Amino acid sequence: MAAPDDSPVVLDRREGPYGEVVLRRHGALLQIIANGCFLMDTSDGRSERLLIDAAYDALDGRPAPAVLIGGLGVGFSLAHASDDPRWGRITVVEREPAVVDWHRAGPLSELTRGALADPRTRIVRDDLVRYVNETSDTFDALCLDIDNGPGWTVTEDNESLYSPAGLAACARVLRPGGVLAVWSAKPSPEFEGTLRNAGFRRVRTEEVPVARGVPDAVHLGVRPG
Repeated sequence: MAAPDDSPVVLDRREGPYGEVVLRRHGALLQIIANGCFLMDTSDGRSERLLIDAAYDALDGRPAPAVLIGGLGVGFSLAHASDDPRWGRITVVEREPAVVDWHRAGPLSELTRGALADPRTRIVRDDLVRYVNETSDTFDALCLDIDNGPGWTVTEDNESLYSPAGLAACARVLRPGGVLAVWSAKPSPEFEGTLRNAGFRRVRTEEVPVARGVPDAVHLGVRPG
């Protein structure tokens, strides 16, 4: 018997390197669930696009900046960066092979097909925490959207990314004057303080009102030149 219209339908369920990941359809929406925790869906995307735009604006017109996007998700951030010809190299780090597959040959491909074909785009299958600690690449912008916020991480391992040591690793991959942008499901004044204590300048938070509850937020900080 077919599922009722208001019931989510599981399209794919996999055991990944960090636990279970699920792609499901709920009406017209596609949703990603990790270990039973709702991560994101295709309902809006305003805050994910703000993550990219706010990072670019903080670079004060730097030509063809290179951006590192932490987390592919449903692809809003990647697609928005690809739609903007002002960006240079676009690197996306995604640790879940299933998510990459859903974009390359699955239901999410309709959102990112053009972005994945963009010659500026490179997808790296890796854990972002490990990547920022080990890569020799540098970027002008680092846009993080791998958790529900600094205080609400998908896995315990991610908590280190928002610590002083983790922010030092983020600063290491940023070129002088580069910007760190962090997506959060709610504003965090505490994290603003952590950014300042880690040496970031021009720390601020931009908010996106939502229909219910507290607004989504993008926390920004600039590495000193």
